[in-house]
Amino acid sequence: MNTTFLYIYTVLVWGSTWIAIKYQLGDISPMVSIAHRSGLSALLMLAVMLPARRLTRLSPRDHLFVLAQGLSMFSVNYLFIYAAAGELTSGLIAVVFSTMVILNIINGALFMGVPVSGAVVVGAVLGLVGMACVFLPELRALDFSPAAVRALVLCALGTLCASAGNIIAVRNHRQKLPVLTCNVWGMFYGSLALYLLAGLRGETIGIAWTAEYIGSLLYLSVFGSVLAFWAYVTLIGRIGPDRASYTTLLFPIVALLISTVLEGFQWTLWALVGLCLVLSGNWIAMRRNRV
Repeated sequence: MNTTFLYIYTVLVWGSTWIAIKYQLGDISPMVSIAHRSGLSALLMLAVMLPARRLTRLSPRDHLFVLAQGLSMFSVNYLFIYAAAGELTSGLIAVVFSTMVILNIINGALFMGVPVSGAVVVGAVLGLVGMACVFLPELRALDFSPAAVRALVLCALGTLCASAGNIIAVRNHRQKLPVLTCNVWGMFYGSLALYLLAGLRGETIGIAWTAEYIGSLLYLSVFGSVLAFWAYVTLIGRIGPDRASYTTLLFPIVALLISTVLEGFQWTLWALVGLCLVLSGNWIAMRRNRV
């Protein structure tokens, strides 16, 4: 499929999932909701892939790497981010999580020998500065209390986990493992791990039988996981983890644009400057590998 479409789809869908995630918060613990999302995504993919015989057999060694990808990309990273959400605003979380674009450049070079592109580095720096400008009020309000520092550390750990998952996805791509097969097993492993952890913690494993919860779960599972992670992991294989991770700088912008329409978000001069910097950084990072 056209790489440009995959890139735009990833940005737009992950930029809109924050609305669906809102409806997941309530009586069901975040850990269980994340497990539901990954588990349902795996079942949906299996329902399509098994009759079509698209599920490829993996070696035990490959399963270990897919397990690592599933834990870092589909489950544990979300746990850290959700845990940080109690003390940090969504803007601060977006700023911290967007540092994955730098982590992917470093980790890709260290562990997978991915060449460091000057254009990507410049684009990433511009993007991060732009994100800081967009969420400047949240940065100024940060009080660095013990609870806030703990939340920042948790958010950073979640970002590091996500970056590790990106690098493992590069390894799996180089081994020519099918993206969908890796995703279905990764989501299954991630979901199982979260269910087991929830059981050990004594949390109730249930579902809120409301239209909002079920509708958001379906949206997150189908569009935000099955299709978006397929698109994103495919991008990692095509344009590298550094360029693919630039989407983490763009989907908070999409979220703010949606918030402008639905919630009356007011754009400040700094936010507009930040938007220009993020878009400029994206153009610089992608111009040599046109997506």
